[in-house]
Amino acid sequence: MFSIPRVLLILLLSAMILGCGKDETSDSGAASPNPTSDGGEVVVYVALDEMYSRPILDAFEAETGIRVRPVYDTEASKTTGLVTRLISERNRPRADVFWNNETAQTIVLKNEGVLAPYQSMASFSVPERFKDPDHYWTGFAARARVIIYNTDQVKEPPTSILDLIRPEWKGRAAIALPLYGTTATHAAALFASWGPERSKQYLLDLLANDVAVLPGNATVRDLVAKGEFAVGLTDTDDANGAVEDGLPAQWLFPDQEEGGLGTLLIPNTVALIANAPHPAQGKALIDFLLSPGVEERLSKMRSIQIPLQGGVDPSDNTPDLDAIRAMEVDFGAAAEVMKDSAAFVTEHFVR
Repeated sequence: MFSIPRVLLILLLSAMILGCGKDETSDSGAASPNPTSDGGEVVVYVALDEMYSRPILDAFEAETGIRVRPVYDTEASKTTGLVTRLISERNRPRADVFWNNETAQTIVLKNEGVLAPYQSMASFSVPERFKDPDHYWTGFAARARVIIYNTDQVKEPPTSILDLIRPEWKGRAAIALPLYGTTATHAAALFASWGPERSKQYLLDLLANDVAVLPGNATVRDLVAKGEFAVGLTDTDDANGAVEDGLPAQWLFPDQEEGGLGTLLIPNTVALIANAPHPAQGKALIDFLLSPGVEERLSKMRSIQIPLQGGVDPSDNTPDLDAIRAMEVDFGAAAEVMKDSAAFVTEHFVR
């Protein structure tokens, strides 16, 4: 049976609504232009690595005829650079959509008035804890903060992030600088969950234990796999890359014991930019990114990103969301303390 692709159907419905003189799906207060005959274009700022996001964007372009103009950031300043750019462009936005690879800084953008509310029909199957109650952003395809270790050097790996301050790991552990990307989110999540005093002491204890502070999570993975460090904190996508490449590395979810802190899960987030130049195309891209097919595709890449929706057929080695004891964190609270955690990290970690 012939069926119209869901994204194409959404575009047709948007055109019909606009033809009546009002965009009833828009919560931003701005009328959405009718896509041109060739689909028009959409500008998306993307924090997720290009090797994972580009095939998804290419598939959207092929399916809808909407030209995609992605803007990426560097590995070292991942997410933070794009967030700063979006804030600076707030009065004259150039982007339509922000595809972030974490959550807290997306909420910072909401608080700064950079985002517009949009409730995609595709968002209804996403668990409530992974989306904004006011519809400013929606999560999908999560990663987790994990401990990676060198199997040539480590027979009994640490099982908690608190273990990294123990004497046996002095000078043998590595983390990424907690100012960017998921590591910044991790620091802010600790500030929100533990409170500032305990969190600051933990970070100082890491430094006192000679934990190496490296430019990014991929660098942590590489140097642990090479044996320059025995263990490190990184993300599931980076850690899995080392395993798939056959390097002497394995990884585990930290703090899984009963009553423990739990592992921090960080979904991708997608959001519409307020007063976006191409809001109709932006909404179509958001609908596409939130589809189960995209979560399935991301789960089957090296990134093994964890589907948040049911009915997805992930790869065999993709972790099961329900099998992970997740850290309980209020990402809104993490966003509120992110400036404080960043200021502390800058003072003590940046030389």
